[in-house]
Amino acid sequence: LMEEMQRLSLLIDQVTYSAAVSACGTGGKWRHALALLNCMRHSRLLPGAIICSAAVSACKAAGRWAEALALLADLHHDRTAADVAAYSAAAVLCER
Repeated sequence: LMEEMQRLSLLIDQVTYSAAVSACGTGGKWRHALALLNCMRHSRLLPGAIICSAAVSACKAAGRWAEALALLADLHHDRTAADVAAYSAAAVLCER
């Protein structure tokens, strides 16, 4: 979908990425969610707390605790704010 939007010269912004990352999480596609987050960074768009939470939640849904924690560490390194929901999702995942 993102490639098609680029091909049509449509604007891909934070809202677009947020919807796509959330959809990946709902569909159990945690790898795609993380790939979209990386694409967003390469596009020089800063992921906000909602997108970060969606990516962590995608990892949580798939039981990928290491990836969720690595994502939180990357966000901290990039000075990107994760919200309480992202940390909560990671904490619940680590309890399992």
